Amino acid sequence: MYIRYQLLSKLVKLWKDDELLEKIDALPIELHPRKQKPKGRCCVYKERAVTKYKTMAMMGFDMEDEKDENEPLSSYAQKMLDRNGLRPNKSILSVMDEACSSCVKINYEVSNLCRGCAAQACYNNCTKDAISYDHDGKAVIDHDKCISCGKCHQVCPYHAIVYIPVPCEEACPVKAISKDEYGVEHIDPEKCIYCGKCMNACPFGAIFDACCVFDVLKEIKKKEKKVIAMVAPSILAQFKQPIEKVLGAFKAIGFDDVLEVAYGAEETIRNEAAEFKERMEEGAPFMTTSCCSAYVELVNKHIPDMKPYVSSTGSPMYYIAEYARKKYPDGINVFIAPCASKRAEGNKNPNVDFVWTFREVEAVLEGLDIKIDDCEDFLPEEHAGHDAHGFAKTGGVFTAVKNMVGDQTMQGTIVANLDKKSIGQLRAYAKTGKCPTKMIEVMACPGGCISGPCACNEGMQAIRQFDAELKKKEGQ
Repeated sequence: MYIRYQLLSKLVKLWKDDELLEKIDALPIELHPRKQKPKGRCCVYKERAVTKYKTMAMMGFDMEDEKDENEPLSSYAQKMLDRNGLRPNKSILSVMDEACSSCVKINYEVSNLCRGCAAQACYNNCTKDAISYDHDGKAVIDHDKCISCGKCHQVCPYHAIVYIPVPCEEACPVKAISKDEYGVEHIDPEKCIYCGKCMNACPFGAIFDACCVFDVLKEIKKKEKKVIAMVAPSILAQFKQPIEKVLGAFKAIGFDDVLEVAYGAEETIRNEAAEFKERMEEGAPFMTTSCCSAYVELVNKHIPDMKPYVSSTGSPMYYIAEYARKKYPDGINVFIAPCASKRAEGNKNPNVDFVWTFREVEAVLEGLDIKIDDCEDFLPEEHAGHDAHGFAKTGGVFTAVKNMVGDQTMQGTIVANLDKKSIGQLRAYAKTGKCPTKMIEVMACPGGCISGPCACNEGMQAIRQFDAELKKKEGQ
């Protein structure tokens, strides 16, 4: 992710200096000179090819846009500059096949721990006759027959058969990504919930989310319409500087106004609390939150039995975008998010024109040579309270609703990471209609939105930064 956004910052700088068309073709060669030793690739030419496709992705193109391999990057740059459309119809997540070539093609292999035992548990439990024995009596897997069911791995008494995971497949909680016959991973949009776990799991940076950075920068430069940044509450955890400076940096980029999505979260709190009380009065067994768009995708695609229990209240994005459209009827609304799933939600919302991620903001600031410390302080005229800003951290949504309901004895079930185990738990709640508590808060990322896949600060540093900024909101 870091390498990706270093590339984006270089492209933004070229764009700012009006040198994009002139210098972009030389960029892969400049980054990977012939004398430089390849980092993880077979040769420098492979490195350059991968950089070419990453550069295309940064300009809003994907592999399907390439019709001629000989078409230079400057041609794509010209198309990007000429492009005139606010909502390009692109896949939310896609795999760059040129970069997806170094992972294992198999999932199970026999190690030198094999003793060639007489029990032959692996051979007897294989349903595809994929296991045989060599001249030393050691087991061998025929990978043309193997279906990676894992039975041999489970029954080997010596643990001699090892499981070799594919990082992106291992990270995906809904089995939405798999290899084709050429060994290249593909994402099934019918299964994908856009949680973004595969993006960070891929060691080769082969998985990309849709990028519209230059579409927004062009609109800012044209100055024909007001361009509005709608900043998610997790912004409090992303940069080391105080939030006033960070929001001032958005003004320095050229946004005409900056709205805190926490202001929209206030409406979510009011509506969700009212809905919760109404449902409990009607005898509903429990209700789940609906703020996390990856969770909403999960319910719609994989746990339809949960739909009756999901809150119908709109997310903070929904309410702030609605407010922004009323305030600036002809404006261009850009949602600033920590994750890829908000791109999917934004695509479905007519009041959201573009979605940027925090990582992209960081790259834009670097490319435009904007130092946050040097920016003038800015705070929106629309103020949100402590609980609304707390939406970005695990437990924040439940706490806000509990406080609005006014019942401090109210308990909630917190799902702070969508993985195979937690999804199984949610399936059980949906199927039985039973839950230990009356409310379930679900967030796709561990720790909440502050640790989203497109965040530019993470771990304890992000938590400390968020808590320090949130403390300033106490009493609001």
